[in-house]
Amino acid sequence: MKPLQISPETAIMLAEKLKLPLEQIMHMPQHILIQKMMDLEKDQQSTKK
Repeated sequence: MKPLQISPETAIMLAEKLKLPLEQIMHMPQHILIQKMMDLEKDQQSTKK
């Protein structure tokens, strides 16, 4: 599996927000990363209410 096609800045931001190592972010399957990002967005929206 090839690494995700995202910028280094985006990868660092995702690693910090998802509290995961950068290497894990870069080698994570795209569909799993998208799901984690959606979960993160739901959590952020629920805390704003």
